[in-house]
Amino acid sequence: MSASQSSPAQSPPVTEDHLPPLSAPLKLSFDYTRSVGPVLGAFFTALRSRRVVGVRGSDGRVHVPPAEYDPVDYAPLTEVVPVSSVGTVVSWTWQPEPLEGQPLQRPFAWALVKLDGADTPILHAVDAGSSDAISTGARVHVHWADEPVGAIGDIAYFALGEDAEPVSDEPADREPITMLVIPSSLEIQHTASLPESTFLRGLEQGKLLGARTGETGKVYFPPKEADPATGLELDTYVELPDKGTVTTFAIINIPFPGQRIKPPYVAAYVLLDGADIPFLHLVTEIDPADVRMGMRVQAVWKPQEEWGLGIDNIDYFRPTGEPDAEYDSYRHHL
Repeated sequence: MSASQSSPAQSPPVTEDHLPPLSAPLKLSFDYTRSVGPVLGAFFTALRSRRVVGVRGSDGRVHVPPAEYDPVDYAPLTEVVPVSSVGTVVSWTWQPEPLEGQPLQRPFAWALVKLDGADTPILHAVDAGSSDAISTGARVHVHWADEPVGAIGDIAYFALGEDAEPVSDEPADREPITMLVIPSSLEIQHTASLPESTFLRGLEQGKLLGARTGETGKVYFPPKEADPATGLELDTYVELPDKGTVTTFAIINIPFPGQRIKPPYVAAYVLLDGADIPFLHLVTEIDPADVRMGMRVQAVWKPQEEWGLGIDNIDYFRPTGEPDAEYDSYRHHL
């Protein structure tokens, strides 16, 4: 299915001016992968066997979690020191309503805990039951995760009392921890600008709306608040056809987490006919090796009942079979 092919410049319907901007939650998430080095590697490897270690500084203090560089003389630290999994609450604050991703999903205390044998405290959760049950000076012990993997989450939380939980023997053939994968996420409430809202509502109707200043300005797709070159408001909307030209492209050969399409595939900048700025989308139904600059393509739309407020209403672009566009027709739009 395709959108209508073209129409003259138009302003949004009068009723559009009275519609509020669109707003929706936006969640960004990714896995952060990092190497840990010899000092932190020793710390995480010890956690995997339900043990805690720190590192000794030049002034004799034992730092937990271990510091890679001395806070006194900034020299690299190398002396790994075992410490107890039992310690004392130095300070604390109560978390009455836990947030998603926190160590516990019931009220708990955030506390600085100085483990026996350490000179600096570690920040972690204490499962105290109620705020009346915890106090500065309280004795606590590590409650270990059921299946330690070599990450800070191996300390599930601290519990009241000073009876240490059992440790486990690390198999001799098990590799030390050298890398960590840390899931990260951020959720915000995104409110679209009025031009963006108009653009998204157009997509819901199968329309590709660009915008320009007056009758002669560059047509931006998707629309912006203002023309970046002049600073003037983009006040005239233009419905564009769903045909265009590939300006530049990349062949994706490497798989990554969350990937919806099996490599290899092509991500291309498509310059819609009548637009002055290309946008990024998929090009399929062609061998990736045959995709080229200047290739003419057309949108393949999802079934109308699946349309929503997003550019993914277009499933992908495919070649039209037309002759390639001349380079001069798009060289100023790369």
